[in-house]
Amino acid sequence: MSEKVLTRAEVPESSTWNLEHLFLTEEDWNKELEQVLASADEVTSFKGRLGEGADLLLDCLNAQEALMERARKVGAYAHLKQTEDGTNPENQARSAKSGDALTKLASEFTFIESEILELPEGTVESYLEKEPGLAEFARSLKLLLAQKPHSLSPETEKVLASLSEVHGAPYRTYLRGKLADMTFESVEVEGSSYPVSFASFETNYEMNPSTELRRSSFASFSRGLHAYRNTFAEAYAAEVKRQVVMSRLRNYDSVTEMLLRPQQVTEEMYSAILDTIQTELAPHMRKYAALKKKVLGLDTMYFCDLKAPLDPEYSPSITYEEACKTVQDALGVLGDEYGEIVEAAFTQRWVDHGSNVGKSTGAFCSSIYGMHSYILMSWSDNMRGAFTLAHEVGHAGHLMLGARYQRMTNARPSLYFIEAPSTMNELLLAEHLRSRSDDKRLRRWVIMQLLNTYYHNFVTHLLEGELQRRVYARAMDDQAITAKVLSDLKGEVLASFWGDALEMTEDAKLTWMRQPHYYMGLYPYTYSAGLTLSTAMMQKIREEGQPAIDRWLETLKAGGSQTPLELAKMAGVDMSDTATIRSAVDYVGSLIDELCELFEEETNA
Repeated sequence: MSEKVLTRAEVPESSTWNLEHLFLTEEDWNKELEQVLASADEVTSFKGRLGEGADLLLDCLNAQEALMERARKVGAYAHLKQTEDGTNPENQARSAKSGDALTKLASEFTFIESEILELPEGTVESYLEKEPGLAEFARSLKLLLAQKPHSLSPETEKVLASLSEVHGAPYRTYLRGKLADMTFESVEVEGSSYPVSFASFETNYEMNPSTELRRSSFASFSRGLHAYRNTFAEAYAAEVKRQVVMSRLRNYDSVTEMLLRPQQVTEEMYSAILDTIQTELAPHMRKYAALKKKVLGLDTMYFCDLKAPLDPEYSPSITYEEACKTVQDALGVLGDEYGEIVEAAFTQRWVDHGSNVGKSTGAFCSSIYGMHSYILMSWSDNMRGAFTLAHEVGHAGHLMLGARYQRMTNARPSLYFIEAPSTMNELLLAEHLRSRSDDKRLRRWVIMQLLNTYYHNFVTHLLEGELQRRVYARAMDDQAITAKVLSDLKGEVLASFWGDALEMTEDAKLTWMRQPHYYMGLYPYTYSAGLTLSTAMMQKIREEGQPAIDRWLETLKAGGSQTPLELAKMAGVDMSDTATIRSAVDYVGSLIDELCELFEEETNA
C-alpha cells in the first residue's frame, strides 16, 4: 500500500529548505517588512525632481533598486512559505500581507517611469552622456522610452499599480482551489489503496509502469479536475480579460504584442517556435507514441499512457542523495565557480524536495538578488527527478551568476532565454550518463530520458502555448471563455498534434486545468525556445569543447544585459534562423529513430 500524503509538520527537516537564510525568525521578517515600507520616502523624496539633472536621476534609480532588493527578499520569503504549504492559514495571511506591501511600494514608485517618459525629447540621451554612472541603467532606460506610446497618465499608472494585488486574484484563486481545496479519490489496484494528489499523480502515477494504476489514477485525477472546471475557467477567463483590457488601454494592436514586448520578442519569433515545432515534430512524436503502444502491448493509446516507461525494469530507483551526486558530476564540465553553486544547493538545504499536503506542484527555482536561490520539487526516487533537479539548479546557477556579474536592473534575462540554461543542464546530465557506458540498454534508457525532456518542452508546454494563442484570438474577438470552450480548444490542439496516434477522451481535454503557466503571460512557448537554444548549444559543445563552454558561461554571466537574440549570438547560436528550430526537431527525430532501432534489435536478438 502506498504511504499516506504527509502534512508539512511530518516532513523530515532534511527534506525541506532552510528559509532561515532569508530571515531567522518571523519577527525578523515582520520587522524588515515594516522598515521597507517606512523607507519608501528614500525614493519618493525624488518625486517631481527627475528633470533637474542626470546626477539626481542616478541617485533616484540607485535608491529605488536598493529598496526593491530588500522588498523582493521580503516577498520571496512569503512566497516560499506559501508554496511549501498553501493550506496553512498563517502562510496565506503572510502572503496577502506581503502582496499588499509590495503593491503599495509599486504604486508609490510609478512616478519614476512617468516622470522619465515626460522628460523633453533627448533628455535621457543627454543624461546618459553626462553621467557615467547611468551607463548600467542605459538598457532599462531605453526599453522604457520604447514603451512611451503605450504609457498612460501618471495618475492612471499609479492607480493601476495600486490594483496589482487585485489583478493577481485570478491566479491566487486558481492556486487556492488547486492546492488547498481540491481533493481526489484514492484508487484500488490489485488489493492496494493508492491516495491521489496533484503531486502523487504528476510525479509518480502518470509515469507508472502499471497500466491499471496509471489509468485509474488518471480517472480519479480527472474527476477531481472536472468538479472545479467552471471555477478554474472563470479564474482563467478573468485573467485573459484583464490582459485584453490592458492591451487596449495601452493602445497595442493585440494582447500578444503587449505580452511579447517585455520579452523583447517579435511576433515572428513567437510564431516561428509554435508553428515550426508543431508542424515538423508531430510526425516524430506520433511514431514515438506508436512505439510505446507496441512495446507496452496496448490495444488503445490514451493520453494518460504517453508518459508510461518503455522499459520499467531498467529504470532503477535513485535516492535524492545519489541524484545530487550524479547531477554534480555531470555539471562538473561547467567549471569551479558554477560547481560551487551546485554543491551549496545540495548541501546547504536550498532544495525543498519532500512531499506534503498543500505543497505546490511541479518544480520551480526562486532566485533572489543578493541571496542564493531556492528550489521546490517533490522527490519520487526515479531518475526523471534527477533531470528535474538538474533543470532547476540550472536556473539557480544561471541567475546567481547573472546577479554576481550584473546589477539588479540587468540581472534577469528575457523569458525567451530563461529556459535555455535549465534545459542545457538536462542535456549535460544525459551526455554524462551516456558517456559512462557502451551498454545499448543504458543508451536506450538515456534516450528515453532525453525524450522526456523534449516531450515536456516541445510537446506539453508548446501545446499550452498553442492553446494560449487560440484563447487570446477568441478574447480579442470578444468571444466568451468558458470551461467547455477551454476543453474543446484543448481537445482540438491535442487532436491536431497527435492525429490518430491517440484516442481522445474528455479527461484528456481537461489538462488545461493542470498548469499555472497560463497566469504568467506568454510563458509556455518559451520552454520550447529555451530548449531549441540549448540543443544548438549542446551540439557546439560536442563539436568545439572548452571554447563553447567558455562562451556559454560568459553568456550566463551576462544575465539580462542584452536581448535574447544577442545572448544567443554571444553563445554562438542564431535564434533568428528557423533552421536552428528545425535542427532541434531533427535531433528529436533522430533520437526516436535510434530508439526504435534499439528496440527492434532487441526483438530480433
